[in-house]
Amino acid sequence: MHLSELDKKAIEISSKYRGKIQILPKVPIKSLDDFSVLYTPGVATVSKEIAKNKDLSFQYTYRWNSIAIVTDGTRVLGLGDIGPEAAMPVMEGKALLFKYLGGVDAVPLTVGTKDPDKIVEVVTILQPAFGGINLEDIESPKCFYILEKLREKLEIPVWHDDQQGTAGATLAGLIIALELTGRETRNTKVILYGAGAANIATARLLYKYGIPYENMIVIDSRGPLYKGREDEDEMKLENPWKYELLEKTNKDGVTKLEDAFKGADVLIAASRPGPGVIRPEWIRLMSKDSIVFALANPTPEIWPEEAKKAGAKIVATGRSDLPNQVNNSLIFPAVFRGALDIRAKTITDEMVIEASRELASFARQRGANENYIIPKMTEWEVYPKVAAAVGMKAIQQGVARFKLSYEELYESAKTMIEHARKLLASLT
Repeated sequence: MHLSELDKKAIEISSKYRGKIQILPKVPIKSLDDFSVLYTPGVATVSKEIAKNKDLSFQYTYRWNSIAIVTDGTRVLGLGDIGPEAAMPVMEGKALLFKYLGGVDAVPLTVGTKDPDKIVEVVTILQPAFGGINLEDIESPKCFYILEKLREKLEIPVWHDDQQGTAGATLAGLIIALELTGRETRNTKVILYGAGAANIATARLLYKYGIPYENMIVIDSRGPLYKGREDEDEMKLENPWKYELLEKTNKDGVTKLEDAFKGADVLIAASRPGPGVIRPEWIRLMSKDSIVFALANPTPEIWPEEAKKAGAKIVATGRSDLPNQVNNSLIFPAVFRGALDIRAKTITDEMVIEASRELASFARQRGANENYIIPKMTEWEVYPKVAAAVGMKAIQQGVARFKLSYEELYESAKTMIEHARKLLASLT
């Protein structure tokens, strides 16, 4: 197999450091005498206090700032089902992003089972060790089941980044794109091309934001979802989350793909790598100054210049080397930073929408335009703003164990993120 220079560098770094993360103490130790306080006998007093009130574990231990990144390795990046061991380098990279962009301590947990109920059981058992759970790279539709069950059972935030992270980043970019093209949410017609975890979650979040389900059409490998489709009963049994969209979307019962594009304002594609997946002639069927999000990686479903030539006004992709990168990394570190700082019991859709609004507000203040509808990952100043906004929304919704002012949340997040960035930059 031919390896590019980037591939060789990745192997070299992984071999040199033998992994990307480690655990370091945060308490200074000058002699073994210190362990009389940090360990036995002094630590017994701390344990007894937590035994009286388990929530004190967030105050007295590292739990308050720690999350688990959980995967079974069944849908890793564009690699598919590569297994838990092969997923570990990706989860380590995710942990670095959590630390660098959010100041969050993240522990990769790659589990050796594909059974959704066993995954739910494992994570439930581990709840006392963490302040939150990030589900990662788990195949659809199993990921929906696992997320729902864990959110029912656990008293800490559970998040699936392929669902909520992608949906939140997409909404952030769409808020500005709609403003720049003069569109109202309630009158906007949206095509969701691809019916996997990302677009199913995006449809739900767009609905919560104000775009009616009846204004959406979801397209999978067989074409538009519509009532009466031949696989409707099969879908109801095997993928009830997708079936729910079949029931609620496509008010006109469009059955042909080309007809779905006619007069549509927005295309959100989260399907398979292109190019050539989305055809220019379909874009030409959309309304004037249409909005196209082609989010497949590493290659978008249609190249931006091709989409613009076909009539699109604003185009976003998942790539960092093109304008308007819709990236989960703008969402998950700050959402968890805000959730952890107020000891949240869950992460609600409203908290995600608040994160999207804050990202849009930041872009607006920086001078949003056709090539800048969403902040860049390098604009790290946005992360503490998003964290504070998320924390405040959690407090308003009554899902916070701990209350702080906006200023306190912002300063705490800013300090932690700055410290994490300096720490990682100092490593050799």
